[in-house]
Amino acid sequence: MASNAPKMMQTPQAAAYCGLSSSTFEKLRLSGGGPRYVKLGRRVVYDPADLDAWLAENRRRSTSDKSKP
Repeated sequence: MASNAPKMMQTPQAAAYCGLSSSTFEKLRLSGGGPRYVKLGRRVVYDPADLDAWLAENRRRSTSDKSKP
């Protein structure tokens, strides 16, 4: 991995990056709808680019905006 490549984040860091709790991320992994992740043995890690993409696809203009990208 190149030294300038984004560092993968474990669940607590990824959740904090998105402004959510670790337990919310764990629930999203079970139910679906959360950001893409990588499973490395027992570890779960997130690529910051996947977190940014997930945040972007969940962006809304108003509370009445029900469209799902």
